[in-house]
Amino acid sequence: MVRAEDVIKIYQSLLDSGIRVWLTGGWGIDALLGEQTRPHKDLDVLVLLDDVVRLRELMARDGYGLKELWSENRFVADEDGVETATAFVLQDAAGRELDVHAMRLDDLGNGIPAWEADGFVLRSQDLAGEGTIAGMAVQCLTAEMQVLCHQGYELPEVQLRDVELLRERFGVDAPEGHSAASMQEPEQ
Repeated sequence: MVRAEDVIKIYQSLLDSGIRVWLTGGWGIDALLGEQTRPHKDLDVLVLLDDVVRLRELMARDGYGLKELWSENRFVADEDGVETATAFVLQDAAGRELDVHAMRLDDLGNGIPAWEADGFVLRSQDLAGEGTIAGMAVQCLTAEMQVLCHQGYELPEVQLRDVELLRERFGVDAPEGHSAASMQEPEQ
């Protein structure tokens, strides 16, 4: 399980290394709600593609290694021909997981997924969520985008509850003009 202390440690470590990070998934929802509502098996994050190599090096120093690549993963080569994964899970010896998806920002600050995403775009306003984990301010996806990202696949009961909590607290549904087909939970 990933505890609030783990989230803060990872988030702060990434920030201290100059890596921008947005929380999504269960911890992203709890950040928006300002409280932990349930146990979490992982920490889901969005990062910039240019930061993936540094993120993996930093997390390796903390004992995290590659657990798996998601089905939507795409390898992207840099100018030197080095390929980087864009959708993967890292895990440490204690079983804590970090689920990473990489994106680029366009000139307007919109997030363009580097993974297979069928034209899905995270608008700059979708990336403007702010929340707290154990009193620490964090960047996350907005409530509207969190709801959207939990559509298009069969949700486990805990995620159905997460979405319902967002709807109750913020009165939101998915933004118009978006499709969540590309932000599905990967096959296990």
